[in-house]
Formats: sequence, C-alpha cells, structure tokens
Amino acid sequence: MWLVFAAASALFAGLTSIFAKCGIRRTDSTIATAIRTIVVLIFAWVMVFIKGSQGGIYNLSGTTWLFLFLSGMATGASWLCYFKALQMGDINKVVPIDKSSTVLTILLAALLLGEPLSLSGIAAVILIGAGTLLMIEHKNAAAHAEGSAWLVYAVLSAVFAALTAIFGKIGIENVESNLGTAIRTVVVLVMAWLMVAVEGKTSRLRFVPKGELFYIIISGFATGASWLCYYRALQDGLAGVVVAVDKLSIVVSIAFAYFVFGERLSAKAAAGLVLIVAGTLVLALPAMGL
Repeated sequence: MWLVFAAASALFAGLTSIFAKCGIRRTDSTIATAIRTIVVLIFAWVMVFIKGSQGGIYNLSGTTWLFLFLSGMATGASWLCYFKALQMGDINKVVPIDKSSTVLTILLAALLLGEPLSLSGIAAVILIGAGTLLMIEHKNAAAHAEGSAWLVYAVLSAVFAALTAIFGKIGIENVESNLGTAIRTVVVLVMAWLMVAVEGKTSRLRFVPKGELFYIIISGFATGASWLCYYRALQDGLAGVVVAVDKLSIVVSIAFAYFVFGERLSAKAAAGLVLIVAGTLVLALPAMGL
C-alpha cells in the first residue's frame, strides 16, 4: 500500500511544479512560498483532525520533536531554494537537478539509517545519477549564457531535500504520519515568513496578481496532498525506495512543461529521463514483489 501512496505523492509533486511556475512569473518566489505554506498547513491540520490523531502530540518524545523540527527546517530551505530556481530557470532545467536528491538520499539512508544497499540498489543509484547528469548537461551550455544562479539554488534544493527525507524518516517513526506532517509544516511556515520579513518583502504582498495568487494556492493544495501521501509512504516503506518513486514526479513535470510551456527535451535529455525512470523501477519492482 505504501507504494500507492508514494506514486500519488509523485503525481501531486509534479503538478506542484507546474502550478507554482504559473504563480511566480511576476510574484517573488519567497512570498509565493510563504503564501502556499499557509495552504499546506491548513490542509495538513484538517487531515490530522479527520484522522483524530491530534491527541498524539502530547506523547511525542524529545527526539521526535527534534527531528520533526530539523525536517521542517530542511524542507523550508529546500522549498525556498527550489522555487527561487524555478523562477529563474526552466522547469526542464531545475527539476532534474532537484530530483538528483534521490541518489544522496539512498546513500544517506544506507549510511545513517542502516537501510540495505543491494546490488540492485547500487545499479539504481548509477542509473539515476547518470540520467540526472545527462539532463543537467543538456542545459548547462545555455546556463552560462543566461546566468547560472538558478543552478546554485537547484543544487541546494536537492541537498536539503535529501536531508528532509532522512530527518523525516527518523522523526515519524513513533508518530502518526499526518500529525508529523502537520507539525513540521508549522516549522516551514515560520521559516518562510521570517524570510519574507528579513528580506523586507512584506509590503509586496498586496501587489500579488490575482491570477498568480490562484495558482500559488492551487500549488499549495497539490503540495499538501503530495506531502500527506509521501510521509504516509515513508512511515511504512524504505526511505530510499519511497524517495525514488516520489521523484518520478519528474515525468509529470516534464510532460506538463511540454504541453503547458512548450519546453522540449533533446534526445540526450530524453535518454537521461529514461535512465532515471529505469533506476526508479529497479528499486521499486523488488519492493512490489516483482
């Protein structure tokens, strides 16, 4: 069942990128992140009360609180970097780099969580890593011409995303997944709005175009759905496999980028995408008993 949740997480995460890109054409990415986090927070706590798990907050250990907090901080940092990169670069540039966090997560899960790294796991790391490099290389030449600041933000997004998965896995071992998601979203919300205040962008809130505000809100709902599915899957499944399946959102993102924004892949980038999908299937199929 956790694989179903991981697949649903990938679908909603892919939609998040598309909706967010539509919402940050003129709106500052930090402001957009802060606004959409409000939506995610409401979404998360509604699910907590529907599940009736709010009482579990009184039974959380200090260790659980610590890692939920760290996971929230890592998520906030990843979000801020990701949407900044997405605002500056094409979806087909940013998403592959962000999804390279899969490789780092698998390695960290083996090193820090003791999750087994089989021959198939090693093969998956090679396939996903090679595929990501092919997709990144395709866009690097253009990046030098138009500025590479987006690349720095995209790489940081991937690093923080990997740390999010590791901290999240530890933090939700003894807590209901919806409650864990809601708690860590509070941390993300505080972090996002602090960044808005620190950067002196509060006054810009009233200038957010209504059309973009709509897409920002919709992206928040998509993110909330993705998170709830993701952490439900992470609670029962292996972190390395869950993250890999979740990263298949790259297929959704690129498909929509093609139809919505007219962004196209070269033959080399398409080959990289095939390798990423193949590496993911190498991880996921054994978990499904296939």
